[in-house]
Amino acid sequence: MAALETRQDGRIGRILLNRPDALNALDLPMIREMSQVLVWWRDKPRVNAVVIEGAGERAFCAGGDIRALYELARSGDAESIETFFREEYVLNRAIAEFPKPYVALINGVCMGGGMGVSIHGTFRIATEHAALAMPETAIGLFPDVGGSYFLPRLPGALGMYLALTGTRLNGPDAAHAGFATHFVPRRRLAALSAGLAQDGAAVLAGYAEQLPDFSLARHRTSIDRCFSASSVPEILHRLEAERSDWARETTAALRARSPSSLCWSFELIRRGEDSMLGQCLARELALTREVTRHQDLMEGIRAMVIDKDRNPSWRPPRIEDVDPAAIQAMFPAS
Repeated sequence: MAALETRQDGRIGRILLNRPDALNALDLPMIREMSQVLVWWRDKPRVNAVVIEGAGERAFCAGGDIRALYELARSGDAESIETFFREEYVLNRAIAEFPKPYVALINGVCMGGGMGVSIHGTFRIATEHAALAMPETAIGLFPDVGGSYFLPRLPGALGMYLALTGTRLNGPDAAHAGFATHFVPRRRLAALSAGLAQDGAAVLAGYAEQLPDFSLARHRTSIDRCFSASSVPEILHRLEAERSDWARETTAALRARSPSSLCWSFELIRRGEDSMLGQCLARELALTREVTRHQDLMEGIRAMVIDKDRNPSWRPPRIEDVDPAAIQAMFPAS
């Protein structure tokens, strides 16, 4: 069974991420094949749009193949790690610059690399069973695949909140936040997919449904107040001043993540506010060279993905112990 299936179907080119047992996680051959087919479809007159979906009901795409990254890091294969990230980011930019409608049908988990092959496209359709997130701080990485570009462009300080906490958004909430462009119930997704092949992206309006209330609406003022702070320790200080259940839960979520990852992710997102996508991706690639040598990434993958004991030992263990100068030194040419 091919991990990636591509074909022309009526007016569209179809991409199927086809590793359902691995939650459709991206590996390098999939990235390369996607890049090649987009080049082919870019100039093919009979392909009016591209539609990407994930196989199975559990995931659109759970991200990059973290287990493979772990093994490469254990073996010291920095060259292969660099190749993976570089080619993934080239694909992200190719999607952003694709001249035809690019439509992602998101049902199930869509995280990390899954966001990279969806959010840069023209339309992102999410169902009530979608779960969109950038959870990288939980494994000691950072919100990449252009996250430093699209996250700071969300309303208020919502992007910084989602970047640091890794909060998951369902389909309606993702549309409210800006991750998705349309909410379509899962029961109508197959009909929408067929309609796209027959009539193109013009059919989207007929399938999108009115959004229910944004579940984070009642916290938006607090999110903007706390996550607009000038540093991660200041975010924690402002959360403490909130004195609410939400603030206590958010503080606990931050305390569970890699302190170093929170700090370099914060700096990355802050720098992305005034940068173009290409600049953000270049900065992210440079940061991977630093982060993939840091103890927290290996420990985070071990604890969350390999052993699954959910008990990582971070170094340093406290946010207050992270050296701000060391974080700044990770961005020498930014």
